[in-house]
Amino acid sequence: MLKKRIALRDHSAESALFIRRVLFCLFFVIVLLSILFANLYYLQVKQYKQYSTRSNDNRINVLPIAPPRGLIYDRNGYLLAENRPSFDLQLIPEDVKHIHDTVDKLTQLLNIPEDEVEQFYKDLKHTRRFKPVILMSELNDQQVAKFSVNQFQFPGVSIESHLTRYYPYGEALTHVVGYVSRINTNDLQRLDAEGQLSNYTATRNIGKRGIERYYEQLLHGKAGYQEVEVNNRGRIIRTLKVVPPVPGKDLYLNIDINLQLQAMSLLKGKRGAIILLNAKDSGVLVMASSPSYDPNAFVNGISSKEYSQLLQSQNRPLINRATQGTYPPGSTVKPLLAIMGLEKGKITPTQKIFDPGWFQIPNTKRKFRDWKRWGHGWVNVHKAIKESVDTYFYWLAFNTGIDTIHNYMSKFGFGQYTGIDIHEESKGNMPSRQWKHMRYHQPWWQGDTISVGIGQGYWTTTPLQLGEAINILANDGKIVTPRLLNSIAANGQKIEVPPDLRKPITLNNPKNWQIAQDGMYAVVNDLHGTAHRAFLGANYVAAGKTGTAQLVSRADGEAVRKDLAERHRDNGMFVGYAPFKHPQIIASVALENAGGSFPAIMFARRLFDSYFAHNPELISHE
Repeated sequence: MLKKRIALRDHSAESALFIRRVLFCLFFVIVLLSILFANLYYLQVKQYKQYSTRSNDNRINVLPIAPPRGLIYDRNGYLLAENRPSFDLQLIPEDVKHIHDTVDKLTQLLNIPEDEVEQFYKDLKHTRRFKPVILMSELNDQQVAKFSVNQFQFPGVSIESHLTRYYPYGEALTHVVGYVSRINTNDLQRLDAEGQLSNYTATRNIGKRGIERYYEQLLHGKAGYQEVEVNNRGRIIRTLKVVPPVPGKDLYLNIDINLQLQAMSLLKGKRGAIILLNAKDSGVLVMASSPSYDPNAFVNGISSKEYSQLLQSQNRPLINRATQGTYPPGSTVKPLLAIMGLEKGKITPTQKIFDPGWFQIPNTKRKFRDWKRWGHGWVNVHKAIKESVDTYFYWLAFNTGIDTIHNYMSKFGFGQYTGIDIHEESKGNMPSRQWKHMRYHQPWWQGDTISVGIGQGYWTTTPLQLGEAINILANDGKIVTPRLLNSIAANGQKIEVPPDLRKPITLNNPKNWQIAQDGMYAVVNDLHGTAHRAFLGANYVAAGKTGTAQLVSRADGEAVRKDLAERHRDNGMFVGYAPFKHPQIIASVALENAGGSFPAIMFARRLFDSYFAHNPELISHE
């Protein structure tokens, strides 16, 4: 049998197939390499800037630096708010082998409070091991010294210093300067809405009250920053760049700290307020409110217990009585009402009425009693101001009407904000028909008008409003907004803040200013004036008006009870200015439950004496 013949391989066909396969693979590889190189070109060339920036973001951190807060001075350069170094004890966990033992030893050495130790352990759980954790804040000098001597025993533990706000005059200026305190959620929301949040990233505190809050943007300054290189764990390797912060501006106030301290000393143990204004520009020389509280307690966070005590105190120390305390003005507004009566033709300088000791609305039985039970006899406008004749102003108010009283007294700022440069201010109340209807859903009665005629009833005012109204009278209608800020220090120079002049009050008969002023002169200098006794022996000539605001109603003819509770006694008020011919200083004093105006008059007298003792060139004897 013959064997089957095996066919020979076609080498040329196989070679051609191989070449085609190689070419296809080569083409595929070239396509893939082209895609790779194209992508590399896109990443390395086209997107270089973007990825370079992202790389630097991973490598470089920007750390904000808080600016030093601006200082606050009084008009004579005395420091009212300063920045003091504060010391914190901090621990870096990775540098401490036995944290619990170290903390126990430090607690014994420095008497660290238990609550601060507990807070340390809470913070420790949420902090990276290479970052410092505060163990104790606000070390005193003795604690700093103790630790410094023993620091070699505590590797990884150190003291870090920073600036913190301090108010050297404590409670004497709380309601003027205010205070700073920790930034809270509401502050963050407000800063974000104002576009200021980035400027506070390194700042702990922010102004909360008074000047500190009102001029926060001037005092805070501009934050700086430093660029640091970090590794992939966030540890700082080196500092690349530092841009220093811009310090806040220093402020100079109109406040005279010596007069302020004297006013607070006079008010010690009492409830009330004293305002002294510069008669020329309405600069606030004194703004005293008692009782007060220490603002330093708020800087590093006041305890809930201490704050509750302030909130619940019956004496309400948190209220700035000079701008938020609202009191019936009493007889202090009688000169202003006299100007209104003269201008509206309701009275004349020589016109007299008879005062039997009471006023009675026609066809009614109720009698509105004068403070002098037997009356003052025949009274003109001059005598009515000098002797504070209630009956005269009952009669004037009745014949004028509440609508005219409301409109005219509003010109002097009653029932309105004065515009003082702090946020803590009340408007008081200048009553009207509309106000009573909205407030009590009742009509306005004629008897309501009678009470308003002597500055009582529904009429309330702040001591600052009252002082500004008398300043307008003393300056023949000139109106300047009261101001605490005197000047701003910038680039080593003081830039004075110009006075805020407003549209003056003009009278149909300018002589009517003089009639009211002469009445106030007689209050102080005439033998029968209600403040004559208090100003005996003064080496300057003053003018003023007393006031007593009754808090508890009494029956007709009923005398003041001697056993009346202290908080039910009458408020004492006084407004005045000096010198009489060329006014330099305005006073407004309100004393709660003083029982009469004499203490308020004496407080004003003592402050006037001090002011002119230091400024004798301002005394006019005309």
